[in-house]
Amino acid sequence: MENEEHDIFFNVINRFVGFYSRDAARETRNDTDCEYPFVAMDTRQIFAQLRFVSDFLGLDRDEPPAPMPRFLDVGCGIGNVLLIAEQFGFEVYGIEKDDYSFPIAAKLIGEDRIAQADIWKYGNFGEYEVIYYYRPFSGRVQQLRFEKLIEDSMKIGALLIANHKNSDAIEQDRRFERLSPSLPIWRKIAAP
Repeated sequence: MENEEHDIFFNVINRFVGFYSRDAARETRNDTDCEYPFVAMDTRQIFAQLRFVSDFLGLDRDEPPAPMPRFLDVGCGIGNVLLIAEQFGFEVYGIEKDDYSFPIAAKLIGEDRIAQADIWKYGNFGEYEVIYYYRPFSGRVQQLRFEKLIEDSMKIGALLIANHKNSDAIEQDRRFERLSPSLPIWRKIAAP
């Protein structure tokens, strides 16, 4: 019965998020030759990834640590991932460039937690314990450059949830260890 109830909730959430995805694709100001508009990942996958990271960090929603781990969604869209991450006990932040998605995320999460910023100009990736993304660039060259920027900028000990990576170089990168055989989650364990 519990799985059936979860499926009902996930389906409702996916319908709401899907509504905004369609509008975001239509209204985007992003350069769709190389950047994606807001595209929602299935809530079940997000939930599984966030549960894994929360468990790995030993978070307890009833007794959150002080300070709470800082979570950044790079290309946060409307903020749907941040809403879930917040429920797992993270202090959430997002970066969103697109004029359509940004105000929605700012209303849901708070204007002080969402930056309308260009990824290439944002210089604070090293401040977070967890960085999440769902492939913000459609062009391979830009996506590879983005992945390297994030991996180089993360602080030691930070976790990376990297959906739809273009490069598998992280698997051989001695600065990182993969934490799950089935989920795209790594921890930075060393400097270059």
